[in-house]
Amino acid sequence: MSATYTTTAPAGSDPKPSTSTKDTRMEPIARRLCQQLLEPIHLVAYMSDEPTEELQALGYEGYWPGYFAARSAPLGRVPAEVVDALFYNFAPGEVAACIPSVWDIATPEAVLAARQKGSVTALRRILGDLADTPALARAADLATRVATNAPMDGRILYAALRSLPVPDEPVARLWHAATLLREHRGDGHLAALVSAGIDGQEAHVLHAISQGMKPEEYGRLNPLTPTQLAAVVDGLRARGLVDASAGFTAAGRETKDRIESVTDALAAPAYDGLEPGEVDQLIADLEPLAATINSVGY
Repeated sequence: MSATYTTTAPAGSDPKPSTSTKDTRMEPIARRLCQQLLEPIHLVAYMSDEPTEELQALGYEGYWPGYFAARSAPLGRVPAEVVDALFYNFAPGEVAACIPSVWDIATPEAVLAARQKGSVTALRRILGDLADTPALARAADLATRVATNAPMDGRILYAALRSLPVPDEPVARLWHAATLLREHRGDGHLAALVSAGIDGQEAHVLHAISQGMKPEEYGRLNPLTPTQLAAVVDGLRARGLVDASAGFTAAGRETKDRIESVTDALAAPAYDGLEPGEVDQLIADLEPLAATINSVGY
């Protein structure tokens, strides 16, 4: 099937009179489904209190030890160098401050159970009555089918998640599927960054600029010292990607857009098993869930 779909034009978006309610804009399925509709479901693991509380109940203090334990747990007890390579964009020393010492506190299996329990609790709180609707159960089934049949080659974190059992309960199953597809897309995104010659801290700078922020305003760059951050920006400037005011040059914008396009292309095969009607159904079922989650302010 095609990796794009036609969306309804927003009101007032078409400058020409038309009798059609459709425009010809084509949006990548992978971006619409994964990044916009499924990722909010996955992100409760990081943005809600309940998962952090479940991890802290195991003995983790603060936020980051539980984060590194929970996200890397599907890999098992691997060295910090492996986690650093797979997570890609953490500042030097951030991963090693937590890995492998987090495994002195709890096992990967206990961490995975706590993360899932907390995420499901958070989703049920946020979604309210939507959590028990046929639409959510239907979305969980379709998303799970996609998530468990996506290409695995070269997707290390996704492959590790695929080794885990799929939950039976619909909310847990939907969160698990969203997590699989988010990390599948993420693994492809790293391949796109590496191919473009953009390292992890440079990726943060480009993302900050794309969001209209100065690099020093972007929280994920806070672990860098001002000297380290200046060196990252200077390196991008020397390559013609960032201008004197730390904005995009034309080449920088083209590089960022190309990385996103390659990411979409690498994520797209996951959705090839869905018929067009199933794509529409999954979008329709996910839209109110994502809207409700987004309304809480992440």
